[in-house]
Amino acid sequence: MENIINDMTENKIGIKNLKKKAHPKGFFRALGPGLVTGASDNDPSGIATYSQVGAQFGYGMLWTTILCLPLMTAVQEISARIGRVTGRGIAGNMRRHYSPWLLYPVVILLLVANTINIGADIAAMGAALKLLIGGPALLYSAGFAVVSLLLQIFVPYSKYVKFLKWLTLALFAYVFTAFVVHVPWATALRHTVLPDVSKLFTPKYLTALIAILGTTISPYLIFWQASQEMEEADHTPGQENLTFAPQQADEQFRRIRLDTRVGMAFASIVFYFIVLTTAVTLHARGITDIQSSAQAAEALRPIAGRYVFWLFAAGIVGTGLLAVPVLAGSAAYAVGEAMGWRSCLERRPGAAKEFYAVIGMATLLGLALDFTRIDPIKALFWTAVINGVVAGPLLVVMMLMASNTKVMGEKFTLPTRLKIWGWIATTVMIAASIGLLATWSK
Repeated sequence: MENIINDMTENKIGIKNLKKKAHPKGFFRALGPGLVTGASDNDPSGIATYSQVGAQFGYGMLWTTILCLPLMTAVQEISARIGRVTGRGIAGNMRRHYSPWLLYPVVILLLVANTINIGADIAAMGAALKLLIGGPALLYSAGFAVVSLLLQIFVPYSKYVKFLKWLTLALFAYVFTAFVVHVPWATALRHTVLPDVSKLFTPKYLTALIAILGTTISPYLIFWQASQEMEEADHTPGQENLTFAPQQADEQFRRIRLDTRVGMAFASIVFYFIVLTTAVTLHARGITDIQSSAQAAEALRPIAGRYVFWLFAAGIVGTGLLAVPVLAGSAAYAVGEAMGWRSCLERRPGAAKEFYAVIGMATLLGLALDFTRIDPIKALFWTAVINGVVAGPLLVVMMLMASNTKVMGEKFTLPTRLKIWGWIATTVMIAASIGLLATWSK
């Protein structure tokens, strides 16, 4: 009798949740880690990479948005499932089930890459604000770094994540810009579905391809989404890790699938329109060498007008405010879980000192790069390439982890759909890396 009453109660709660999610506000509330992860994928450094691609190759790499969408969606959904089922992030599961010789190099590379990425993003935000209102870019960069750091340390995650979700709206700036300039849609759509395979094995093209893959299927995104699912389970009333609450699995897997698909579709649409806008404006006028997102915005001003320039530059600031916490947080989760520290954005600073110390170190070291002769923007493109190369082996480990009953339990190993797409993504990342190295050797 007690079991029947419990089942009826759970069914009522499930019906209420579905009704809430059907409402627009409920739908937005249902989105979380996947939406924030997808939006942070288009950070200022990602914008720089996509602007470089659009300026250098024109419409020639628009097809990569179709290639990347199902791959990045599958990878992030697998990452989310690992976090929700096990109650641990990627590094925490690697520490528990795999050799430290595998764990520590990945975590160190992630920390280095994220720190450089943070420096580049902060520099881009400062440069973009200078373009908009004038003044000292370095001072703005320092202000953005300090504000981001203070918010992460002193505002609980459950409140801060609402701010991050609203910041995703800044990305619509890049969709609007494409409709302000004149786009030859027939040409653009043809290149979207028909790649120019004759250029595929040239070093420049392969380098750009691996940079795109390293930006869209990036290790820090994988670590972040798994950790955020862990946070959601720990700090949302009535929710548990699926290991302890298997009855919640169907609802949570549906939510993860919806959240991730919306987030990755959003990321891909923005990626497409950034490449398209820079192809129409910059490449068409022979401007093919773009080194930063701020430079792309400045180059757009005389060509596309001040409204496109303003949207493009303002979007850099908004996406940077979204991405810097994700970069610093994912590094802190990886290092904290690898070392066995308490790692949680919901905890007070005194209860997770080492975790917040990593966030502070990554943010401030990234800022320090902007005050040295090291050009974080030039380092950034190669960081994306390194991420692309590292992602292949990391995806192998993640796929083995998600298919392992010792990690996921008997009930929650990957379904066939995710296994197929996950291994396709892994194969693509490894093949692109091998192709890049092979062309360089020649």
